[in-house]
Amino acid sequence: MESKKLQPLANNHISVDCVVMGFDGERLRVLLVRRVGEEQGQAFSDMKLPGSLIYMDEDLDEAARRVLGELTGLKSIDLMQFKAYGSKNRTSDPKDVHWLERAMQMHVERIVTIAYLALVKIDRKLSVGLDDYQACWVPVTEVPQLAFDHNLIVGDALEYVARVCQSNPSRLFDLLPRKFTAAQLRNLFEVVYGKPIDVRNFHKRLAQMPYVVPLEEYEQGVAHRAARYYRFDRKRL
Repeated sequence: MESKKLQPLANNHISVDCVVMGFDGERLRVLLVRRVGEEQGQAFSDMKLPGSLIYMDEDLDEAARRVLGELTGLKSIDLMQFKAYGSKNRTSDPKDVHWLERAMQMHVERIVTIAYLALVKIDRKLSVGLDDYQACWVPVTEVPQLAFDHNLIVGDALEYVARVCQSNPSRLFDLLPRKFTAAQLRNLFEVVYGKPIDVRNFHKRLAQMPYVVPLEEYEQGVAHRAARYYRFDRKRL
């Protein structure tokens, strides 16, 4: 019997990439960090997801939390591991490889990355200091060409958000402020599920959500008719 010819083993590195998504009341946004480097003698500056190779003495979850802290300053964020990426073409762009090798000071061949997702409220606490880390909230509809395969990861994360919120509606409210209007909630449904929702039908649907509690509070200082505020009651769900 002929022995099977052994193929060369891949020399893989493991990394984590974090997709942090928030909602500004109108649009879904993703947190990106700026990458600065040099390719063929020319300086460049582009954007990427917060991510890094993992250290020998940390597990994946620890690495993801470290990455967010080091690259964005964000801490105590609830992260969900949602997909692994191991295409041999992930490091096909020499610019990406050169930048990573200079940043990590090591030779890099293939990289398998584990992607994490976080759904957060975009508030002052999560926005203060981002400039110090060259990080910013970018509308998901305006994401530029990113490093590596990060555009693919963002796209997959959007699909994953819709599936997660379909099976567990409470996750939608992770994106909203503590008190919100019906219009904000409807806008969020539209951007997450990618389809318009009739206003009148939505108000009927809202009345059938016992976990969305109307408050005796209304918008202040607005030119239009002041909208009522609601809050999410997790116990009722």
